[in-house]
Amino acid sequence: MGMKTDIEIAQESQMLPIVEVAKKLNIQEDDLDLYGKYKAKISLKKVGKDFSSKKLVLVTAITPTPAGEGKTTTTVGLADGLKKIGKDVAVALREPSLGPVFGVKGGAAGGGYAQVVPMEDINLHFTGDFHAIGVANNLLSALIDNHIQQGNTLRIDNRRITWKRVMDMNDRQLRFIVCGLSGKANGTPREDGFDITVASEIMAVLCLSNDINDLKEKLGKMVIGYNYDGKPITASDLKAVGAMAALLKDAIKPNLVQTLEHTPAFIHGGPFANIAHGCNSVMATKLALSNAEYVITEAGFGADLGAEKFIDIKCRKSNLRPNAVVIVASVRALKHHGGVKKEDLSKENLEALQKGLPNLLQHVDNVKNVYGLPCVVAINAFPTDTKEELDLVEKECKKLGVNVALSEVWAKGGEGGKALAEEVVKLCNEKNNFKFVYEDEDSILEKITKIAKKVYRAKEVQLVGNAIKQIKELEALGYSNLPICMAKTQYSFSDDPTKLGAPKDFILQVRNLKVCAGAGFIVALTGEIMTMPGLPKVPSAEKVDVDENGVISGLF
Repeated sequence: MGMKTDIEIAQESQMLPIVEVAKKLNIQEDDLDLYGKYKAKISLKKVGKDFSSKKLVLVTAITPTPAGEGKTTTTVGLADGLKKIGKDVAVALREPSLGPVFGVKGGAAGGGYAQVVPMEDINLHFTGDFHAIGVANNLLSALIDNHIQQGNTLRIDNRRITWKRVMDMNDRQLRFIVCGLSGKANGTPREDGFDITVASEIMAVLCLSNDINDLKEKLGKMVIGYNYDGKPITASDLKAVGAMAALLKDAIKPNLVQTLEHTPAFIHGGPFANIAHGCNSVMATKLALSNAEYVITEAGFGADLGAEKFIDIKCRKSNLRPNAVVIVASVRALKHHGGVKKEDLSKENLEALQKGLPNLLQHVDNVKNVYGLPCVVAINAFPTDTKEELDLVEKECKKLGVNVALSEVWAKGGEGGKALAEEVVKLCNEKNNFKFVYEDEDSILEKITKIAKKVYRAKEVQLVGNAIKQIKELEALGYSNLPICMAKTQYSFSDDPTKLGAPKDFILQVRNLKVCAGAGFIVALTGEIMTMPGLPKVPSAEKVDVDENGVISGLF
Protein backbone atom coordinates (compact mmCIF):
# COMPACT_ATOMS: atom_id res chain seq x y z
CA MET A 1 0.00 0.00 0.00
CA GLY A 2 1.45 3.39 -0.98
CA MET A 3 1.22 6.56 1.08
CA LYS A 4 -2.32 7.72 1.75
CA THR A 5 -3.49 10.95 0.17
CA ASP A 6 -4.75 13.80 2.31
CA ILE A 7 -8.33 13.14 1.25
CA GLU A 8 -8.08 9.42 2.10
CA ILE A 9 -6.75 10.27 5.58
CA ALA A 10 -9.57 12.81 6.05
CA GLN A 11 -12.25 10.38 4.88
CA GLU A 12 -11.06 7.65 7.27
CA SER A 13 -11.27 9.94 10.30
CA GLN A 14 -14.10 9.72 12.80
CA MET A 15 -15.57 13.21 13.19
CA LEU A 16 -17.42 14.27 16.33
CA PRO A 17 -20.86 15.82 15.80
CA ILE A 18 -20.25 19.58 15.61
CA VAL A 19 -22.59 20.10 18.58
CA GLU A 20 -20.02 18.19 20.71
CA VAL A 21 -17.12 20.28 19.35
CA ALA A 22 -19.02 23.49 20.20
CA LYS A 23 -19.57 22.29 23.78
CA LYS A 24 -15.77 22.22 24.27
CA LEU A 25 -15.96 26.00 23.74
CA ASN A 26 -18.99 26.37 26.06
CA ILE A 27 -21.13 27.14 23.02
CA GLN A 28 -24.57 25.50 23.27
CA GLU A 29 -26.76 24.19 20.47
CA ASP A 30 -29.04 27.26 20.62
CA ASP A 31 -26.13 29.41 19.44
CA LEU A 32 -25.47 27.21 16.39
CA ASP A 33 -26.95 27.23 12.89
CA LEU A 34 -26.31 23.64 11.84
CA TYR A 35 -25.24 22.89 8.28
CA GLY A 36 -25.59 19.11 8.48
CA LYS A 37 -23.88 17.15 11.26
CA TYR A 38 -20.33 18.45 11.00
CA LYS A 39 -20.53 22.16 10.18
CA ALA A 40 -22.19 25.05 11.97
CA LYS A 41 -22.34 28.80 11.97
CA ILE A 42 -21.99 30.53 15.34
CA SER A 43 -24.09 33.41 16.61
CA LEU A 44 -22.16 36.68 16.92
CA LYS A 45 -23.65 37.01 20.42
CA LYS A 46 -20.84 34.68 21.52
CA VAL A 47 -18.14 37.26 20.69
CA GLY A 48 -16.67 38.74 23.90
CA LYS A 49 -15.02 42.11 24.50
CA ASP A 50 -11.94 41.50 26.63
CA PHE A 51 -9.16 39.28 25.29
CA SER A 52 -6.33 40.62 27.45
CA SER A 53 -5.70 37.29 29.20
CA LYS A 54 -5.84 35.26 25.97
CA LYS A 55 -2.93 34.22 23.74
CA LEU A 56 -3.06 34.89 19.99
CA VAL A 57 -0.40 33.13 17.88
CA LEU A 58 0.20 34.06 14.23
CA VAL A 59 1.57 31.42 11.85
CA THR A 60 3.37 32.80 8.81
CA ALA A 61 6.06 31.48 6.46
CA ILE A 62 9.08 32.07 4.28
CA THR A 63 8.56 33.19 0.69
CA PRO A 64 6.51 30.41 -0.99
CA THR A 65 8.09 28.00 -3.46
CA PRO A 66 6.75 25.10 -5.54
CA ALA A 67 8.39 22.85 -2.91
CA GLY A 68 5.68 23.80 -0.40
CA GLU A 69 6.10 25.12 3.13
CA GLY A 70 3.11 23.52 4.89
CA LYS A 71 1.78 26.61 6.64
CA THR A 72 -1.84 25.46 7.13
CA THR A 73 -0.63 21.96 8.05
CA THR A 74 1.65 23.47 10.71
CA THR A 75 -1.13 25.77 12.00
CA VAL A 76 -3.52 22.84 12.46
CA GLY A 77 -0.83 20.55 13.91
CA LEU A 78 0.33 23.24 16.35
CA ALA A 79 -3.25 23.63 17.63
CA ASP A 80 -3.51 19.85 18.06
CA GLY A 81 -0.07 19.86 19.74
CA LEU A 82 -1.19 22.52 22.24
CA LYS A 83 -4.27 20.44 22.99
CA LYS A 84 -1.99 17.41 23.56
CA ILE A 85 -0.03 19.33 26.22
CA GLY A 86 -3.25 20.26 27.99
CA LYS A 87 -4.01 23.73 26.64
CA ASP A 88 -7.47 25.07 25.85
CA VAL A 89 -7.08 25.91 22.16
CA ALA A 90 -8.94 26.80 18.96
CA VAL A 91 -7.68 27.45 15.45
CA ALA A 92 -8.85 30.24 13.08
CA LEU A 93 -8.25 29.85 9.32
CA ARG A 94 -9.40 31.22 5.99
CA GLU A 95 -11.84 29.44 3.69
CA PRO A 96 -10.32 28.14 0.46
CA SER A 97 -11.28 29.70 -2.87
CA LEU A 98 -12.32 27.40 -5.72
CA GLY A 99 -9.72 29.19 -7.89
CA PRO A 100 -6.66 27.50 -6.29
CA VAL A 101 -8.62 24.31 -5.50
CA PHE A 102 -9.11 23.71 -9.24
CA GLY A 103 -5.95 25.57 -10.31
CA VAL A 104 -2.39 24.95 -9.13
CA LYS A 105 -2.53 24.58 -5.41
CA GLY A 106 -5.29 22.06 -4.77
CA GLY A 107 -7.16 21.98 -1.45
CA ALA A 108 -6.32 24.23 1.50
CA ALA A 109 -7.39 22.34 4.60
CA GLY A 110 -3.95 21.27 5.86
CA GLY A 111 -2.41 17.90 5.03
CA GLY A 112 -1.46 14.45 6.25
CA TYR A 113 -2.52 13.99 9.87
CA ALA A 114 -2.91 17.74 10.49
CA GLN A 115 -6.10 18.66 8.66
CA VAL A 116 -9.45 20.32 9.22
CA VAL A 117 -12.48 18.23 8.32
CA PRO A 118 -14.81 17.68 6.50
CA MET A 119 -12.07 18.66 4.02
CA GLU A 120 -14.18 18.10 0.88
CA ASP A 121 -16.91 20.45 2.13
CA ILE A 122 -14.38 23.06 3.25
CA ASN A 123 -12.75 23.00 -0.21
CA LEU A 124 -16.01 22.92 -2.21
CA HIS A 125 -18.79 25.47 -1.45
CA PHE A 126 -18.52 24.95 2.37
CA THR A 127 -21.47 26.94 3.87
CA GLY A 128 -21.97 29.21 0.86
CA ASP A 129 -20.12 32.30 2.17
CA PHE A 130 -18.21 32.93 -1.06
CA HIS A 131 -21.40 32.54 -3.09
CA ALA A 132 -23.11 35.17 -0.90
CA ILE A 133 -20.15 37.55 -1.27
CA GLY A 134 -20.09 37.06 -5.06
CA VAL A 135 -23.83 37.69 -5.37
CA ALA A 136 -23.70 40.82 -3.17
CA ASN A 137 -20.79 42.11 -5.30
CA ASN A 138 -22.64 41.44 -8.57
CA LEU A 139 -25.90 42.95 -7.28
CA LEU A 140 -23.95 46.20 -6.86
CA SER A 141 -22.59 45.82 -10.42
CA ALA A 142 -26.14 45.34 -11.74
CA LEU A 143 -27.36 48.41 -9.82
CA ILE A 144 -24.51 50.54 -11.25
CA ASP A 145 -25.29 49.68 -14.87
CA ASN A 146 -29.04 49.94 -14.29
CA HIS A 147 -28.58 53.41 -12.79
CA ILE A 148 -26.70 54.52 -15.91
CA GLN A 149 -29.35 52.94 -18.18
CA GLN A 150 -32.22 54.63 -16.31
CA GLY A 151 -30.97 58.20 -16.79
CA ASN A 152 -27.82 58.35 -14.62
CA THR A 153 -28.88 61.05 -12.17
CA LEU A 154 -25.61 60.49 -10.23
CA ARG A 155 -23.71 61.36 -13.44
CA ILE A 156 -21.48 58.27 -13.11
CA ASP A 157 -18.66 58.46 -15.65
CA ASN A 158 -18.83 55.02 -17.24
CA ARG A 159 -15.14 55.28 -18.25
CA ARG A 160 -14.24 55.56 -14.56
CA ILE A 161 -16.17 52.70 -12.94
CA THR A 162 -13.71 50.89 -10.66
CA TRP A 163 -16.16 48.26 -9.35
CA LYS A 164 -15.73 44.93 -11.16
CA ARG A 165 -17.89 41.85 -11.34
CA VAL A 166 -16.56 38.70 -9.64
CA MET A 167 -16.71 34.93 -9.71
CA ASP A 168 -14.93 32.33 -7.55
CA MET A 169 -12.95 30.69 -10.33
CA ASN A 170 -9.64 31.22 -12.11
CA ASP A 171 -10.81 32.50 -15.50
CA ARG A 172 -8.37 34.73 -17.35
CA GLN A 173 -10.84 35.05 -20.26
CA LEU A 174 -12.96 37.42 -18.17
CA ARG A 175 -10.25 39.86 -17.03
CA PHE A 176 -11.15 42.43 -19.68
CA ILE A 177 -14.54 42.39 -21.37
CA VAL A 178 -16.85 44.75 -23.22
CA CYS A 179 -20.48 44.60 -22.09
CA GLY A 180 -23.83 46.27 -22.75
CA LEU A 181 -23.63 45.64 -26.51
CA SER A 182 -26.40 45.16 -29.07
CA GLY A 183 -28.60 48.20 -28.80
CA LYS A 184 -30.25 50.51 -26.32
CA ALA A 185 -32.42 47.87 -24.61
CA ASN A 186 -29.33 45.91 -23.52
CA GLY A 187 -27.53 48.60 -21.54
CA THR A 188 -24.82 51.14 -22.18
CA PRO A 189 -21.68 49.72 -23.80
CA ARG A 190 -18.58 49.95 -21.63
CA GLU A 191 -15.39 48.14 -20.73
CA ASP A 192 -15.60 45.95 -17.65
CA GLY A 193 -13.87 42.90 -16.18
CA PHE A 194 -14.11 40.17 -13.57
CA ASP A 195 -11.99 39.70 -10.47
CA ILE A 196 -11.90 36.49 -8.46
CA THR A 197 -14.39 36.62 -5.53
CA VAL A 198 -11.62 36.68 -2.93
CA ALA A 199 -10.40 39.98 -4.44
CA SER A 200 -13.83 41.63 -4.02
CA GLU A 201 -13.83 44.50 -1.57
CA ILE A 202 -16.89 42.86 -0.01
CA MET A 203 -14.64 39.96 1.05
CA ALA A 204 -12.31 42.42 2.81
CA VAL A 205 -15.27 44.30 4.34
CA LEU A 206 -16.78 41.06 5.68
CA CYS A 207 -13.43 40.03 7.15
CA LEU A 208 -12.82 43.40 8.85
CA SER A 209 -16.34 43.99 10.24
CA ASN A 210 -17.30 43.48 13.89
CA ASP A 211 -21.07 43.02 13.47
CA ILE A 212 -23.90 43.62 11.01
CA ASN A 213 -24.10 47.38 11.70
CA ASP A 214 -20.37 47.77 11.17
CA LEU A 215 -20.71 45.69 7.97
CA LYS A 216 -23.46 47.99 6.66
CA GLU A 217 -21.46 51.11 7.44
CA LYS A 218 -18.42 49.74 5.59
CA LEU A 219 -20.48 48.52 2.61
CA GLY A 220 -21.95 52.01 2.28
CA LYS A 221 -18.50 53.63 2.02
CA MET A 222 -17.30 51.42 -0.85
CA VAL A 223 -16.32 53.54 -3.86
CA ILE A 224 -17.65 52.16 -7.16
CA GLY A 225 -16.19 54.81 -9.44
CA TYR A 226 -16.31 58.56 -10.08
CA ASN A 227 -18.73 61.07 -11.57
CA TYR A 228 -17.93 63.53 -14.36
CA ASP A 229 -16.52 65.99 -11.80
CA GLY A 230 -14.10 63.36 -10.43
CA LYS A 231 -16.03 62.93 -7.16
CA PRO A 232 -16.30 59.38 -5.76
CA ILE A 233 -19.64 57.56 -6.00
CA THR A 234 -20.37 55.06 -3.22
CA ALA A 235 -22.59 52.02 -2.74
CA SER A 236 -24.75 54.06 -0.38
CA ASP A 237 -25.30 56.65 -3.17
CA LEU A 238 -26.80 53.75 -5.17
CA LYS A 239 -28.99 52.65 -2.20
CA ALA A 240 -27.41 49.20 -2.41
CA VAL A 241 -26.45 48.67 1.23
CA GLY A 242 -29.60 47.10 2.69
CA ALA A 243 -29.94 44.47 -0.02
CA MET A 244 -26.21 43.57 0.06
CA ALA A 245 -26.33 43.23 3.85
CA ALA A 246 -29.43 41.02 3.58
CA LEU A 247 -27.53 38.70 1.21
CA LEU A 248 -24.65 38.58 3.73
CA LYS A 249 -26.66 38.08 6.94
CA ASP A 250 -25.59 34.42 7.31
CA ALA A 251 -22.21 34.79 5.65
CA ILE A 252 -21.03 37.12 8.43
CA LYS A 253 -21.40 34.37 11.05
CA PRO A 254 -18.16 32.40 11.54
CA ASN A 255 -18.13 28.70 10.61
CA LEU A 256 -17.12 26.01 13.12
CA VAL A 257 -15.55 22.71 12.07
CA GLN A 258 -12.88 20.49 13.68
CA THR A 259 -9.38 19.13 13.16
CA LEU A 260 -8.76 15.39 12.76
CA GLU A 261 -8.10 15.39 16.53
CA HIS A 262 -11.38 17.26 17.27
CA THR A 263 -9.79 20.62 18.12
CA PRO A 264 -12.36 23.36 17.35
CA ALA A 265 -11.57 25.21 14.10
CA PHE A 266 -13.17 28.49 12.97
CA ILE A 267 -12.93 28.89 9.20
CA HIS A 268 -14.28 32.18 7.92
CA GLY A 269 -13.50 34.54 5.04
CA GLY A 270 -10.68 34.08 2.60
CA PRO A 271 -9.00 37.11 1.00
CA PHE A 272 -5.78 36.24 -0.87
CA ALA A 273 -2.63 37.81 0.59
CA ASN A 274 -1.01 38.78 -2.73
CA ILE A 275 -3.95 40.91 -3.95
CA ALA A 276 -5.96 41.47 -0.75
CA HIS A 277 -5.21 41.42 2.99
CA GLY A 278 -4.88 37.65 3.45
CA CYS A 279 -6.45 37.04 6.89
CA ASN A 280 -9.55 35.23 8.13
CA SER A 281 -12.34 37.38 9.58
CA VAL A 282 -11.91 39.55 12.67
CA MET A 283 -15.18 38.05 13.93
CA ALA A 284 -13.84 34.46 13.75
CA THR A 285 -10.60 35.44 15.51
CA LYS A 286 -12.51 37.28 18.25
CA LEU A 287 -15.01 34.44 18.59
CA ALA A 288 -12.13 31.97 18.99
CA LEU A 289 -10.45 34.23 21.59
CA SER A 290 -13.75 34.60 23.45
CA ASN A 291 -14.05 30.85 23.92
CA ALA A 292 -10.48 29.44 24.11
CA GLU A 293 -7.25 30.40 25.94
CA TYR A 294 -4.92 29.95 22.95
CA VAL A 295 -5.88 30.83 19.38
CA ILE A 296 -3.69 29.81 16.46
CA THR A 297 -4.31 31.79 13.28
CA GLU A 298 -2.62 32.06 9.93
CA ALA A 299 -1.99 34.82 7.38
CA GLY A 300 -1.47 34.10 3.69
CA PHE A 301 1.84 33.56 1.87
CA GLY A 302 5.15 34.81 3.32
CA ALA A 303 5.68 37.14 6.28
CA ASP A 304 6.29 40.04 3.85
CA LEU A 305 2.65 39.80 2.70
CA GLY A 306 0.19 38.05 5.04
CA ALA A 307 1.97 38.85 8.30
CA GLU A 308 2.62 42.49 7.36
CA LYS A 309 -1.07 42.95 6.49
CA PHE A 310 -2.19 41.05 9.59
CA ILE A 311 -0.25 43.62 11.61
CA ASP A 312 -0.74 46.82 9.63
CA ILE A 313 -4.36 46.25 8.56
CA LYS A 314 -6.09 43.61 10.73
CA CYS A 315 -4.44 44.47 14.08
CA ARG A 316 -4.69 48.22 13.44
CA LYS A 317 -8.44 47.95 12.79
CA SER A 318 -9.40 45.35 15.40
CA ASN A 319 -7.07 46.22 18.29
CA LEU A 320 -5.97 42.58 18.36
CA ARG A 321 -2.30 41.98 19.20
CA PRO A 322 -0.43 38.71 18.60
CA ASN A 323 1.63 37.29 21.49
CA ALA A 324 3.96 35.21 19.33
CA VAL A 325 4.72 34.32 15.71
CA VAL A 326 5.64 31.00 14.10
CA ILE A 327 7.58 31.18 10.82
CA VAL A 328 7.18 28.00 8.79
CA ALA A 329 9.99 26.84 6.52
CA SER A 330 11.10 23.57 4.99
CA VAL A 331 14.62 22.51 4.10
CA ARG A 332 13.36 21.70 0.59
CA ALA A 333 11.92 25.19 0.09
CA LEU A 334 15.13 26.84 1.36
CA LYS A 335 17.18 24.76 -1.12
CA HIS A 336 14.83 26.00 -3.85
CA HIS A 337 15.66 29.58 -2.80
CA GLY A 338 19.29 28.52 -3.08
CA GLY A 339 18.80 27.68 -6.75
CA VAL A 340 17.96 23.94 -6.71
CA LYS A 341 15.39 22.69 -9.24
CA LYS A 342 12.20 21.06 -7.90
CA GLU A 343 13.20 17.55 -9.05
CA ASP A 344 16.54 17.69 -7.14
CA LEU A 345 15.24 18.93 -3.79
CA SER A 346 15.38 15.50 -2.12
CA LYS A 347 19.21 15.33 -2.37
CA GLU A 348 21.29 16.72 0.50
CA ASN A 349 22.78 20.05 -0.56
CA LEU A 350 24.27 22.14 2.25
CA GLU A 351 25.69 24.70 -0.15
CA ALA A 352 22.28 25.47 -1.71
CA LEU A 353 20.71 25.50 1.75
CA GLN A 354 23.27 28.07 2.93
CA LYS A 355 22.47 30.16 -0.17
CA GLY A 356 18.70 29.94 0.44
CA LEU A 357 18.81 30.64 4.19
CA PRO A 358 18.91 34.47 3.84
CA ASN A 359 15.25 34.31 2.79
CA LEU A 360 14.26 32.74 6.11
CA LEU A 361 16.61 35.00 8.07
CA GLN A 362 15.12 38.16 6.55
CA HIS A 363 11.59 37.05 7.51
CA VAL A 364 12.87 36.30 11.04
CA ASP A 365 14.53 39.71 11.24
CA ASN A 366 11.29 41.40 10.06
CA VAL A 367 9.11 39.62 12.61
CA LYS A 368 11.53 40.25 15.48
CA ASN A 369 12.77 43.74 14.70
CA VAL A 370 10.28 45.39 12.32
CA TYR A 371 7.06 43.98 13.88
CA GLY A 372 8.68 43.64 17.33
CA LEU A 373 7.31 40.15 18.08
CA PRO A 374 8.87 37.03 19.63
CA CYS A 375 9.11 34.19 17.11
CA VAL A 376 10.11 30.58 16.53
CA VAL A 377 11.01 28.90 13.24
CA ALA A 378 9.01 25.72 12.59
CA ILE A 379 10.80 23.40 10.18
CA ASN A 380 8.15 21.34 8.44
CA ALA A 381 9.86 17.93 8.39
CA PHE A 382 10.24 15.87 5.22
CA PRO A 383 11.68 12.32 5.24
CA THR A 384 14.48 13.49 2.91
CA ASP A 385 15.84 16.15 5.34
CA THR A 386 19.28 15.19 6.70
CA LYS A 387 20.61 15.90 10.19
CA GLU A 388 23.33 18.14 8.74
CA GLU A 389 20.75 20.23 6.89
CA LEU A 390 18.54 20.63 9.97
CA ASP A 391 21.57 21.51 12.13
CA LEU A 392 22.61 24.24 9.68
CA VAL A 393 19.17 25.90 9.81
CA GLU A 394 19.21 25.77 13.60
CA LYS A 395 22.70 27.25 13.84
CA GLU A 396 21.88 30.23 11.57
CA CYS A 397 18.61 31.01 13.39
CA LYS A 398 20.36 30.84 16.78
CA LYS A 399 22.64 33.66 15.61
CA LEU A 400 19.52 35.87 15.44
CA GLY A 401 18.43 34.65 18.88
CA VAL A 402 15.55 32.57 17.52
CA ASN A 403 14.84 28.94 18.33
CA VAL A 404 13.97 26.27 15.78
CA ALA A 405 11.43 23.51 16.39
CA LEU A 406 10.99 20.49 14.16
CA SER A 407 7.34 20.11 13.19
CA GLU A 408 6.35 16.54 12.38
CA VAL A 409 2.63 17.17 12.29
CA TRP A 410 2.11 16.00 8.68
CA ALA A 411 3.16 12.47 9.66
CA LYS A 412 2.19 12.40 13.34
CA GLY A 413 -0.59 14.96 13.91
CA GLY A 414 -0.65 16.69 17.32
CA GLU A 415 1.97 14.32 18.71
CA GLY A 416 4.43 15.73 16.12
CA GLY A 417 3.53 19.30 17.15
CA LYS A 418 4.28 19.03 20.87
CA ALA A 419 7.85 20.40 20.66
CA LEU A 420 6.60 23.41 18.69
CA ALA A 421 3.68 23.85 21.11
CA GLU A 422 6.04 23.96 24.14
CA GLU A 423 8.14 26.63 22.42
CA VAL A 424 5.03 28.68 21.55
CA VAL A 425 3.76 28.60 25.16
CA LYS A 426 7.15 29.90 26.29
CA LEU A 427 7.13 32.71 23.67
CA CYS A 428 3.60 33.80 24.63
CA ASN A 429 4.92 34.74 28.06
CA GLU A 430 7.80 36.83 26.71
CA LYS A 431 7.79 40.61 26.49
CA ASN A 432 6.31 41.94 23.34
CA ASN A 433 7.42 45.13 21.52
CA PHE A 434 4.63 45.06 18.96
CA LYS A 435 4.82 47.86 16.41
CA PHE A 436 3.31 48.84 13.08
CA VAL A 437 5.52 49.32 10.01
CA TYR A 438 4.19 52.87 9.45
CA GLU A 439 1.98 55.45 11.18
CA ASP A 440 -1.57 56.46 10.21
CA GLU A 441 -0.45 60.04 9.58
CA ASP A 442 2.31 59.09 7.10
CA SER A 443 1.49 60.08 3.51
CA ILE A 444 0.48 57.33 1.05
CA LEU A 445 3.94 57.33 -0.53
CA GLU A 446 5.66 57.30 2.89
CA LYS A 447 3.64 54.23 3.92
CA ILE A 448 4.47 52.36 0.72
CA THR A 449 8.15 53.37 1.03
CA LYS A 450 8.38 52.19 4.65
CA ILE A 451 6.95 48.77 3.71
CA ALA A 452 9.25 48.54 0.69
CA LYS A 453 12.42 49.56 2.55
CA LYS A 454 11.88 48.03 5.99
CA VAL A 455 10.17 44.76 5.02
CA TYR A 456 11.21 44.07 1.41
CA ARG A 457 14.67 45.79 1.60
CA ALA A 458 14.06 47.78 -1.58
CA LYS A 459 16.26 50.77 -2.40
CA GLU A 460 13.38 52.99 -3.50
CA VAL A 461 9.78 53.10 -4.68
CA GLN A 462 9.02 54.31 -8.18
CA LEU A 463 5.54 55.45 -9.15
CA VAL A 464 4.81 54.61 -12.79
CA GLY A 465 1.87 55.08 -15.18
CA ASN A 466 -1.36 56.14 -13.49
CA ALA A 467 0.03 55.88 -9.95
CA ILE A 468 1.44 59.44 -9.87
CA LYS A 469 -1.92 60.99 -10.72
CA GLN A 470 -3.83 58.55 -8.50
CA ILE A 471 -1.82 59.37 -5.36
CA LYS A 472 -2.55 63.09 -5.78
CA GLU A 473 -6.22 62.38 -6.36
CA LEU A 474 -6.55 60.05 -3.33
CA GLU A 475 -4.83 62.59 -1.08
CA ALA A 476 -7.08 65.39 -2.37
CA LEU A 477 -10.11 63.22 -1.59
CA GLY A 478 -8.92 62.76 2.01
CA TYR A 479 -7.95 59.09 1.89
CA SER A 480 -4.29 59.45 2.87
CA ASN A 481 -4.81 58.30 6.47
CA LEU A 482 -5.79 54.77 5.34
CA PRO A 483 -3.39 51.81 5.67
CA ILE A 484 -1.83 50.28 2.54
CA CYS A 485 -2.61 46.85 1.15
CA MET A 486 0.29 45.88 -1.14
CA ALA A 487 -0.60 43.77 -4.19
CA LYS A 488 2.70 42.04 -4.91
CA THR A 489 3.98 38.68 -6.11
CA GLN A 490 4.15 36.11 -3.32
CA TYR A 491 7.24 34.44 -4.84
CA SER A 492 9.80 37.13 -4.02
CA PHE A 493 10.49 39.94 -1.55
CA SER A 494 10.67 42.12 -4.69
CA ASP A 495 8.00 42.73 -7.36
CA ASP A 496 9.80 40.28 -9.69
CA PRO A 497 8.81 36.62 -9.05
CA THR A 498 12.14 35.34 -10.43
CA LYS A 499 14.23 37.06 -7.73
CA LEU A 500 14.49 34.29 -5.13
CA GLY A 501 16.31 34.33 -1.80
CA ALA A 502 16.73 37.78 -0.26
CA PRO A 503 17.23 40.36 -3.04
CA LYS A 504 18.40 43.81 -1.86
CA ASP A 505 18.45 47.36 -3.21
CA PHE A 506 15.94 46.77 -6.01
CA ILE A 507 13.42 49.38 -7.20
CA LEU A 508 9.79 48.58 -6.34
CA GLN A 509 7.45 49.88 -9.03
CA VAL A 510 3.88 50.86 -8.11
CA ARG A 511 1.75 51.16 -11.24
CA ASN A 512 -1.77 51.53 -9.86
CA LEU A 513 -3.55 52.64 -6.67
CA LYS A 514 -7.14 51.90 -5.79
CA VAL A 515 -9.08 53.01 -2.73
CA CYS A 516 -11.12 50.41 -0.84
CA ALA A 517 -12.84 52.99 1.36
CA GLY A 518 -15.26 50.42 2.80
CA ALA A 519 -12.59 47.96 3.87
CA GLY A 520 -10.54 51.01 4.87
CA PHE A 521 -7.31 50.58 2.91
CA ILE A 522 -5.61 51.61 -0.32
CA VAL A 523 -4.44 48.84 -2.64
CA ALA A 524 -1.07 49.53 -4.27
CA LEU A 525 -0.48 47.29 -7.29
CA THR A 526 3.13 46.37 -8.10
CA GLY A 527 4.67 44.29 -10.88
CA GLU A 528 2.44 42.08 -13.00
CA ILE A 529 0.00 41.15 -10.24
CA MET A 530 -3.44 39.93 -11.43
CA THR A 531 -6.72 40.25 -9.51
CA MET A 532 -8.14 37.42 -11.64
CA PRO A 533 -5.73 34.44 -11.82
CA GLY A 534 -5.69 31.97 -14.72
CA LEU A 535 -5.59 28.18 -14.74
CA PRO A 536 -2.28 26.36 -15.35
CA LYS A 537 -1.52 24.01 -18.26
CA VAL A 538 -2.64 21.02 -16.17
CA PRO A 539 -5.33 22.27 -13.75
CA SER A 540 -5.97 20.36 -10.49
CA ALA A 541 -9.59 20.18 -11.68
CA GLU A 542 -8.57 17.36 -14.06
CA LYS A 543 -7.89 15.07 -11.07
CA VAL A 544 -11.13 15.67 -9.12
CA ASP A 545 -13.92 13.09 -9.30
CA VAL A 546 -16.92 11.74 -7.38
CA ASP A 547 -18.21 8.15 -7.29
CA GLU A 548 -21.74 6.69 -7.14
CA ASN A 549 -21.71 6.94 -3.32
CA GLY A 550 -20.89 10.65 -3.43
CA VAL A 551 -17.30 10.07 -2.30
CA ILE A 552 -14.99 12.74 -3.71
CA SER A 553 -11.39 12.02 -4.78
CA GLY A 554 -8.49 14.04 -6.15
CA LEU A 555 -8.75 17.09 -3.87
CA PHE A 556 -5.09 16.48 -2.92
